[in-house]
Amino acid sequence: MCDLLAFARAIPTVPVQRQMNVAAVAAARSRLTVAGESPGWCAVFTKAFAITALRFPELRRAYLSFPRPHLYEHPFSIASIAVERRHEEENAVFWGHLREPERQPLRELHAQLRRFKEEPISSIRPFRRMLQLGRLPRPLRRLAWWLALNLSGRKRAGYLGTFGVSAYSGLGAESLHPISPLTATMNYGTIGKDGTVSVRIVYDHRVMDGATVARALVCLEGVLNGEIVAELEQEARTIAA
Repeated sequence: MCDLLAFARAIPTVPVQRQMNVAAVAAARSRLTVAGESPGWCAVFTKAFAITALRFPELRRAYLSFPRPHLYEHPFSIASIAVERRHEEENAVFWGHLREPERQPLRELHAQLRRFKEEPISSIRPFRRMLQLGRLPRPLRRLAWWLALNLSGRKRAGYLGTFGVSAYSGLGAESLHPISPLTATMNYGTIGKDGTVSVRIVYDHRVMDGATVARALVCLEGVLNGEIVAELEQEARTIAA
């Protein structure tokens, strides 16, 4: 975590927030819960963000400093999900990766997220890699982080993801400005009884500006109430048939 923060604090990140209404999504999830198991909100928001990134390529870009400052655009999204796990009698944060979440069914994303939370840490490759890196001396860890962030855009996406998701609304709290070395990190607050929720994207100002992020948030709300609701309703009909 200290290595991540060391690189994240050097990035000029800015949060942009939009108050959304996801009552239709909540209703569709409730109907699906009656018919079977409903995908969690993390899966819902992750897929919606990845679909939005198809329409806003800025969300798939990254700033690299080597061999000269330039932007790299990845052809698809890789979500980096913050997951709290118990490790050596302590709570620790790990990052699980979801490749192309925009193309995966919500039920599969939900299953992968459950795996990140429940299966042995040693069985999950990104978690093992974090532990292996953490055993190195600090200078080697910092070198590995710098190389992952700057040497190759393609490898950066593979190692770190193209966007992050960090939310603990299930605990009744929300973070106002989570920091990360990634171009964009999304988080969301608790879902109100009327379906309202605060959704934020914390972005790297070197890659895009606030107006782009504001428009992306509008698109994200549309995806949630459009494609995501449609998928949830179709899943409920399939289970009920």
